[in-house]
Formats: sequence, structure tokens, C-alpha cells
Amino acid sequence: MSLYSEIYEQPLVLSGLLSRQMGEVERIARDLTGRRFDFAFLAARGTSDNAGRYANYLWGAHNHLPLALATPSLFTYYNQPPELKNALVVGVSQSGQSPDIVAVLSEGRRKGCPTLAITNDPHSPLAHEADYVIDIQAGAEKAVAATKTYTAELMAIAMLSAALSGSPQQRAELEKVPEWAAQSLRLDADLQRIAQRYRFVRQCVVLGRGFNYATAFEFSLKLKELTYTLSEPYSSADFMHGPIAMVEQGFPVLAVAPGGAVFDALLDVLRKVRNDQSADLLVISDRPEALELAHSSVPLPEGIPEWLSPIIAIIPAQLFCLHLTVIKGFNPDSPRTIRKVTETT
Repeated sequence: MSLYSEIYEQPLVLSGLLSRQMGEVERIARDLTGRRFDFAFLAARGTSDNAGRYANYLWGAHNHLPLALATPSLFTYYNQPPELKNALVVGVSQSGQSPDIVAVLSEGRRKGCPTLAITNDPHSPLAHEADYVIDIQAGAEKAVAATKTYTAELMAIAMLSAALSGSPQQRAELEKVPEWAAQSLRLDADLQRIAQRYRFVRQCVVLGRGFNYATAFEFSLKLKELTYTLSEPYSSADFMHGPIAMVEQGFPVLAVAPGGAVFDALLDVLRKVRNDQSADLLVISDRPEALELAHSSVPLPEGIPEWLSPIIAIIPAQLFCLHLTVIKGFNPDSPRTIRKVTETT
């Protein structure tokens, strides 16, 4: 099946992106340092929007660059775009075809802003509107659900961050990503077994925080589009402000909880839902205290720095969703209703 093979292509895709495109990304970074911008304004939809959530944390934390996620309807239906003065305008789209994302870059170019496209098609309308293009070079993605293009988008965002910061340590850490991705694929058989436990699940929540806020959203999206599960993603902090009330005995709570700055706060939430509310807990983590809480534990490779963990943590989530889809009797390569390229205006 296409989805299964594309999940397994990710180590090679990430390695190829790093080796073939890092020089171009560094050139873009050098050029951008000579242009004036005070913040990034990023437009995306669907899976690529979740990549934008990652950029929001990463570019803010490592590059001190505020990031605003665009509301494309202001550029199309309302025809009242916000002021983009001193913005780096970024469009993220695997196909580069969606008219509303293209419209955001077009307006940025009209206002004289530097524009950047992160896309799998360097000849797309989105790329045409960009001063700079990062071609994620993921190859044809035939499955409707995005997997390798998502992690390649994350990798491109991380590469640009490292290039802008000029950190040798970050550059060295990037080199390890393909091997960590390969290690995470070794969980395949375990995840097939774990998915059996959730074959009758109709609703759940997915928790993450910090850099992995994006992972919670992408995990939840894959559950929705492949398994048709009513899945809601939350920051663990937002979850405590009301939604936690829905948790009762046996309610599925899925959490992405690698070590890092937000780990202790997220762990407190997991302890509460497990010990006080008897939730059914699945945890993706590299920390034993989180894995020990779980009914279903998914261990990540050791040594992944927090800033790169979203690229790796989503891979076991993809495998879990794939296996759950098959167990539920659905076709993972052809989910109902949706198409590979969605062109919204």
C-alpha cells in the first residue's frame, strides 16, 4: 500500500533533503539576513498548517522571530488583508496549488516583502510567487494522507532555523535525524499490536505541548482522516481549562510527551487523567516516567533534542493510525471524501 511504503521512505527523504538542499537553505538564510523583516507571516492549510505550528515555536525560540499564522480568507473572500509591512511571508504547501495560500504570497510580493515557499513542487503557483523556494524533494506522494511530505516540511523548517542561527551544534544534530527516523520505524510490529486495543474507539483526545503542540494536531488529523475517529488535539495546558471534564473511566487519552522544557507540566496532566480519572493512556515518549504511566507505551529513540522531536515523534503516530485504519476495515490509501490536493479559495 502507498501509505505504508511512504511512511517507510521518510529516513531516505530526510537524508536526501539534508544532503541536497542544505546549501540552498544556507544561501537563503544569508540572503534573508540582508533584508529587513521583523516577523514571519505563514500561510498553510491542513497538514502543512501543523508544520506552521512547529515553525511558530521553533523560529520563535531559536531565532527570536515572532510568527503569525495567516487567515487566508482575509486575502480572498474578504479582500481585506492585514498590513504585512516588515514581514517575511511564508507559504507551506506540499502541492503549492491552493489559491488561498498563493494569494497570501502574492500580496506579500505586491507589498515588497520577502516571500518564501516550502513545497514539494518547485514549479507550482506558490513557488512562482516566492523570492525563495525550499524544495522538500519528497518525491511523489500517492497516498491521500500526507506523511513523508509532512516530516520533510518540518525538516525544511528546522534546516532554515539552524541556518539562520548559524549554530554548529544544531547543524550536527540535524545530521542525526534520518537515523532517529529509521529507529522509530522499528516500532512497527508493536504499534500494530497496540492498535488492536483501540479498534472500537470512536472518540479520543491527543495531548502535546511546546514544540509537540504541532504533533498533537497532526496525530489527531491522521486519526480523523484515516480512521474517522472523533479526535480533538489540545495543548496539555489548554486541556486543563475545561476539556479535561470529558475524561471518564476508559476514555482514550493519547499523548506526545518527549523530554524537554514542558515535560514536567505535561507529566502532571498525564498522572491526573490516569490516576484520578482512570483514562486509557497511550504515550509516545523517551522518558520512562511517562511510559510507565501508560497502558500503551511507545518509546522514542534516546538523545533526540526537544527542538527536533516533532520530526521523529509523528512517525510512530503515523504507523499507529495506519494499523488502526486497517484493523477497522478501512482503506488507508483511499479515505472517503477527501482528495490528495485540496484547492481552497
